[in-house]
This record gives sequence, C-alpha cells and structure tokens, in this order.
Amino acid sequence: MLRWSESRAPVKIDVRLSTIKDIITLFAVIGFGLILGKIAVRGISLGSSGVIFAGLLAGHWGYQVAPEAGLAGVVLFIYCLGIGAGPSFLQMFLNRGKALALLAGVMMGSALLAVWLMGRLFKLSPDLASGLFAGALTSTPALAAATEKLPAGSDVAVGFGVAYPFGVIGVILFIQILPRWFPGGIDKALSESTAARGEIIREVVEVQNRNLVGKRLRDVTILAKSNCQVSRLIVDGQPRPIPKEFQLELGQLLLVIGRTGQIESVVEALGTRCPDAQYVLDVERQRRNIVITSKDVVGHTLKDLHFRSRFGVTIARITRQNIEFVPGSEQTLHYGDILRAVGEPEDLERFATAVGHRARTADETDLIILAGGLILGMILGRLSVSLGGQSFSLGMAGGPLLVGLLLGHFGQFGGLSVRMPRAGRLLLSELGLTVFLAQAGCQAGGNFVEVVRANGLTMCLAAAVVVAVPLLSGFLAARFWLRLNLLETAGGLCGAMTSTPGLGAVTSAIDSSVPATSYATVYPVALVLVTLLTPILIALLS
Repeated sequence: MLRWSESRAPVKIDVRLSTIKDIITLFAVIGFGLILGKIAVRGISLGSSGVIFAGLLAGHWGYQVAPEAGLAGVVLFIYCLGIGAGPSFLQMFLNRGKALALLAGVMMGSALLAVWLMGRLFKLSPDLASGLFAGALTSTPALAAATEKLPAGSDVAVGFGVAYPFGVIGVILFIQILPRWFPGGIDKALSESTAARGEIIREVVEVQNRNLVGKRLRDVTILAKSNCQVSRLIVDGQPRPIPKEFQLELGQLLLVIGRTGQIESVVEALGTRCPDAQYVLDVERQRRNIVITSKDVVGHTLKDLHFRSRFGVTIARITRQNIEFVPGSEQTLHYGDILRAVGEPEDLERFATAVGHRARTADETDLIILAGGLILGMILGRLSVSLGGQSFSLGMAGGPLLVGLLLGHFGQFGGLSVRMPRAGRLLLSELGLTVFLAQAGCQAGGNFVEVVRANGLTMCLAAAVVVAVPLLSGFLAARFWLRLNLLETAGGLCGAMTSTPGLGAVTSAIDSSVPATSYATVYPVALVLVTLLTPILIALLS
C-alpha cells in the first residue's frame, strides 16, 4: 500500500536567470528588429533583415544570444529553402547552370582583385586582408581556410569582424535597390517567370482528325507527350466527365487542359479550336481535390493505374510541393499529391476511397522527415573533402541546403512524404532566419565598436569597397552579359556572396522559388572558389 509521507519536502524550482535572460534577449531582438524592418524610406525597407540591426545594437550593449540558437536558425531556414526550391532546382541547373557558375566566377575574381588592391593601397597585413575577404563574403569556410594558413594569434578574426557587418548590410541594401535597375521591376519579373513555365489554360476543341476515330484517349500519343488532359466532353453545352468506355468521334467537343506552349500541338492534332463555345463547369459536383495516401497507388504511374477505365475519373491536375501541373500518362504519383479529379459524384467517392484520401494530409508536415532531414543535413555539412591540397566542407548552410534540395526534388522518402504546406514552410523559414540574424547581430555587435576604434576608418573603407565591387561587377555581368532576369540575378548575387541574410531579404520581398533555386545553384560554386582563393590571396600579399 502506498502512503503519503507526513513530512513533505518543499519542491525547489531552480530557475536560471541567465537562461531566461538569453530567451528574452532573443525574442526582444526579433520583435524590435521586425518593427524596424517595417519602416520604409522611399519605398526601401529592411524586412526581416532589420533583426540584424537590432542585434548589433543589443550586442553593443552587452546582450548575447547563444550560438546554438543561431546554428539551429540557419539550419532550419536553409533546409526549408531547399525543400521549396527542390522541385524546380534541376530544371534551373540544366537551363542556367553555366551562366550562374560564370556569375560566381566573376564575383569571386573581382572580390579577390578588390581586396588585393585594398591591401596594397592601405598596407594591410595578409591576415587582416584575408579576414576582410572572408567577412565581406560572409564566408566562414574562407575564414577557416585563412586561419589554417596563418600562424596562431593572427588578426584574421579582426578583419572578419569589421567586414562581416558590411557584407551582410551591403548585400541587403543592394538587393533592396536591385529591382529599380530592371525595367518593370518585381511585377514584370514575376509575370515573365510565370510565362516561361506556361500558364495552365483550358481550350474547347472540335475533333476533326479522321485518324483518331474509334481511338481511346490513352491511345493518343500527343496527349501524353504534351502533358495535357481531356477533362470533359461537352454535350449540348453541358460539360460532362469522360465516360469509362469513351472513344473519339468526329464533331465531338472536348475540353482540353494544359500549359501554354504545349496545348497548341494537342489542339492541332485533335482538330480545331472553338473559342466561341459556351459552357458552364459543374465544379461543385463533378470536380474534387483528393489527397493520395494509399500505398496501393503511391509509386505507380497514371498509365498503370487506369483511373478512367476503373473509376470513370480523369486527373486534370496534380499539386506537388505547392507546384501545380498537368500530368502525362507516365507521371508517377507521390504520397501527399493533391489530385484534381473530374468525374460523376458517385465515381469520385469510390475513387477517393480507393486512393486513401485524407483531406488533412494536404496541410500536414511529416515531422519524422523534417527531423531526419535536418540531422542528415548537419552531418553532411560537417564532412570535409580534400581538393587540391585544401580541405573544405559544405558547412551548416550547404549541408542542409543540399539535403533539402534532394528531398524536395524527389518528394518522398520511402512511404513518407517530404512535402510541407506552403504556410508551414514559410513560417519555419522565417523563424529560422530571424533567430539566425538575432544571434549573428548580437555576436558581431559585441566588439564591433572596439575593432573599428582600434583599426580606424581605413578598415571600414576597405571592407565597403570589397563588398561593393563584386556586387556591382556581378550585376553588370548578369544584366548585360549573361542576360539573367531579376529573380535569377537576385538569387545569384546572394549565392555568390554566400549571403543567407541577403537571400532572406529576397524571399521576404519576392513570392517566387526562382531566387532560392538560383542561390542554390551558385552557392556550391562560390563555396569552392572562396575556399581555394583565400590561400592564393595570402600568398599574393605575403
């Protein structure tokens, strides 16, 4: 029998005031920084990057945020960016990889030239100059490479401390004014980005091709190759779902859905376009968004599953990782895909039961995959690779970025979905970014004034030049030589400067995945180049 003791010792709660102080400091810096970021001067505002200014001020007054918080923030922010950019990264790399790699080369080369000239002009020591180089590019791998090459007790950290705030703030301010140097600014860039991948449209087509008479839709090769779908048959002005045993006949009116640039060839193969056809879609009864959760369909193609002949439904669109597209017959289904199915109400109900529809899945994040991806990214970032006598690693930004890109591209891991709802991904990304900026600002602000007083305005001037030169040269190369658009240029500049805060400024101002994919394409190239060029700089100034 259990008995209560007559004498009960008082419960002692050990509250560490220092821990509470650190937490209060973190959220106070984030709060005041976001308020500061909302202040606009002539249309220019800092956005989330205002947190770093609040951090610099807090650091100057002696307040600090634990380095572990900053590390967790940057890992979370970069991983979420990788997940969002993953679905379109491979296409961006294949189409623009060469141009973006050249952009990184131009910017790294110009930065090296600028810091060499500043070192000669102001008679800077190799350790201060290499520190300026690493700080201006906000590159901790470059700082590590310089530390390895220089003797113990060098002033490389001093140069890094002076240049780092200039590197962070310079990129943020440059990104803020960048849209003004492109005709049409952000609105035109976003519209061009949408036009490049094609807008999803509907066309009414009258069948006039005699060679198609008697064929089923799955036998029309052009439909699969063009990733277009015939979603409905129009009879007496009423769009109806495609029946199970449907065959093509002359004079039929078909509602075809696809992207501009692809749908035109389908229209030509079927017959003629009917722009004046009048119809009203019954979207309430004949259309339903269904989330894939059944293992019986995950990993199989639409061609193998025969949804039309089995259930009488047509898959008009698929939404995956917040990207909507019209599927072809060879499209493989992933766990968590949102299918827009068209059919009769009773057929849609049977279909939803068969594919394991759970509506909540569209708004859920698999925390197992999230945690596993973050851990794998950090492990990968710590691995070192030797190249040309130098060792370098992806770091806590590159590792999670690479893992996020791979998981975002493939969409699933085994039977688990990698997808994250857009709102959830943006929230985690913003949280990680602001925590990272708060910690980085407090850390840099602690000795910033002392470093500037000790080394004078010469170091500040040199740091500003080393930041400005690669940004301007990169902009000129992107705009007039490589012919990159605004979104690609913004992400490419941040990637070449290895500037996570700069990318945060871009993503908070532009609702597009193009800057993140551009950043992800340039970042690895810049990481290798800055690690290899740092020892060369030290040798040139020695």
